[in-house]
Amino acid sequence: MAYNIADLFEHAVDYFPERTAVICADDQVTYAELEEQANRLAHHLAAHGVGAGSHVGMCTRNRLQSFVTMLAVYKLRAALINVNYRYTAKEIQYVLDNADVVALVHERVYSERVAEALPGAPSVKHCVVIEDETDLPFIGTAYREALATSRPERDFEERSGDDLYLLYTGGTTGMPKGVIWRHEDVWRTLGGGINFMTGEPLTSEYDQAEAGKGGGLSRLCLAPLIHGNAQWAGLMALFGGDTVVLLTQFDPAEVWATLERHKVNLIVLIGDAMARPMIDAYKAGSYDTSSLLAISSSAALFSQSVKNEYLEAMPNVIITDAIGSSETGFMGIGMITKDSEQGQGGPRVSAGKDTIVIDEENNPIPAGSEQIGRLGRGGYIPLGYYKDPEKTARLFVEVEGKRYTVPGDFARHEADGTITLLGRGNTCVNTGGEKVFPEEVESALMSHPDVFDVLVVGVPDQRLGQAVAAVVEPRPGANPSFDELSAHVRKEIAGYKVPKSIWLVDKVHRLATGKADYRWANDYATEHPEDVLCAPN
Repeated sequence: MAYNIADLFEHAVDYFPERTAVICADDQVTYAELEEQANRLAHHLAAHGVGAGSHVGMCTRNRLQSFVTMLAVYKLRAALINVNYRYTAKEIQYVLDNADVVALVHERVYSERVAEALPGAPSVKHCVVIEDETDLPFIGTAYREALATSRPERDFEERSGDDLYLLYTGGTTGMPKGVIWRHEDVWRTLGGGINFMTGEPLTSEYDQAEAGKGGGLSRLCLAPLIHGNAQWAGLMALFGGDTVVLLTQFDPAEVWATLERHKVNLIVLIGDAMARPMIDAYKAGSYDTSSLLAISSSAALFSQSVKNEYLEAMPNVIITDAIGSSETGFMGIGMITKDSEQGQGGPRVSAGKDTIVIDEENNPIPAGSEQIGRLGRGGYIPLGYYKDPEKTARLFVEVEGKRYTVPGDFARHEADGTITLLGRGNTCVNTGGEKVFPEEVESALMSHPDVFDVLVVGVPDQRLGQAVAAVVEPRPGANPSFDELSAHVRKEIAGYKVPKSIWLVDKVHRLATGKADYRWANDYATEHPEDVLCAPN
């Protein structure tokens, strides 16, 4: 059996050629049309040296052409390298060079940055440029020309579940690094190859396409396709005959207008960064959401106070919150009901079949112990980091004779056996010997009615080593005081976790994916000492 991304998509094409596959703005294609365009681009890339094992970069916003590119690359047994379209020329150069990219597909709007980056990335031999609203000069072949002059046939070599998938993760604190997976392993953990609720693996590469015979759902994927959340929400949909709906750029009001227009059944988003402005836009407008069945979040904090707003506005919609990372894939999922107990921290979930929590000596922490430890995942796991043996060695841990990937997330094993995600160890604040996880404090602050967004970091403190600090974006027109915010948070969490200093900002900076940008928050706190709000001495 070839548990391969391209094969899984081609099975759906053969089952549902006339179904709508992808919708983005005014563009939409059927499965057969998406297949033909991907075949044409694949043949064009092959003619310019792309083959099995090659790395192809993609620097685009969410577009129909993004899916064409992804599928074309996998059809050739090559690996896609996601390049953040917000990167500077220097950052683009770093990824292209680090990933040994041989061809790059990008939107024309990024031509100047790409041209500046290419001299420092000598491995790149060819570019395909997607036409857009700009008329910037570019290096390479126009996308339309590449497809028009290429062949539509599906005549590629046999593929394997051992073909490689790479995902470059910028994380929240460090330089981007590429996580390497086998196709079968990443499909099993992120693409539906294991039932997320039961933990049971699918037994055939045709199971997802077979399950879609009864009719497909419409899924609105809001994160950029440079992020694993959207990539796998979209790919899993295409394996089962669903329709993927995209927005080129995130716009809260346009989310609801698009949902109404295309009768969307499922929204896939990334935490409060998307969910909070969306619920505000929903309340300010008038939209028909009768088609909506579920909202699914992962990869960032989705606070209980914001979830409650959704459940009050749409009581029949199911909300799920999943945990995982680029290095682990899926690790657990929680079904959210109104005012459900979440505990102190991030998502509270039922653990996946191969998910464990381990202590400092790498011993499993028993379920229900309420102890804090590091999250690990066994079974289908990645091979490591691309060209980084030292980080790869640190990623894996042997527990009772079994290999686990342990990227550094901390969690608490609750009394009922569920797991509460607390946060990544490298963002933890060590204040006077106590560990404080930013997500826990952020969740408490987000429940204040005047707070729109927030990031929590540690700042140097002579007595404590580090002190908890918060960078807060108030709601429009609000100007909360330190005392107001501190008193509110003190009701939610222990006193040593309450921020000792707070900065109010016009806009909290987040990564393109909606994930926290803790480097920015640290820099802001360091560079604006005069703006700090703090308790009187």
